[in-house]
Amino acid sequence: MPHARTAPALSLPIQDARERLRVLIRDLAVVRGRVVLSSGAEADHYVDLRRITLHHEAAPLVGRVMLDLLQREGLVPGIEAVGGLTLGADPVATSILHASAADPALASLNAFVVRKANKAHGLQRRIEGPEVAGRRVVAVEDTSTTGGSVLTACEALSQAGADIAAVAVIVHRADASRAAVEAAGHRYLAAYDISELEI
Repeated sequence: MPHARTAPALSLPIQDARERLRVLIRDLAVVRGRVVLSSGAEADHYVDLRRITLHHEAAPLVGRVMLDLLQREGLVPGIEAVGGLTLGADPVATSILHASAADPALASLNAFVVRKANKAHGLQRRIEGPEVAGRRVVAVEDTSTTGGSVLTACEALSQAGADIAAVAVIVHRADASRAAVEAAGHRYLAAYDISELEI
């Protein structure tokens, strides 16, 4: 049986796009059952946002919703690139890049990838993509429990000379993450709160 066709992500009004993405996250990304998080903490559910950021319908919606968040928060236009620590941040940044390129009213954003360690050969770069030195950027992540991954990215960005305008996640999962990011001196933004997923 063929899949039901849905309105393309780029043609939906933003509020409809936001609601459709919320439903997809709720229905596809929430996994129930005891899990150990990367922080070592235990939870009775897991929000696997790679099931969203790598999904044919959801990924374009991620780009639109995250770009809208950055616009509403006064960061677009103004920032030049988005990215974060590989692997969770990569499809988020790519979705935002494509959403900005599709909107001729916006200055197109570049994306970058922060490696977990410096590459041992070639140019030996820690941050791949267009140069970030002297550029205003946003560090992105799909979700965060402790802030560890996105703060690792922020540390590398600072060392590379980037101006970090904010940290932005798709789903705000835990207050510890916001507290850690803000304690490090960064603005923290989220498109959705975990409470919106009806877990």
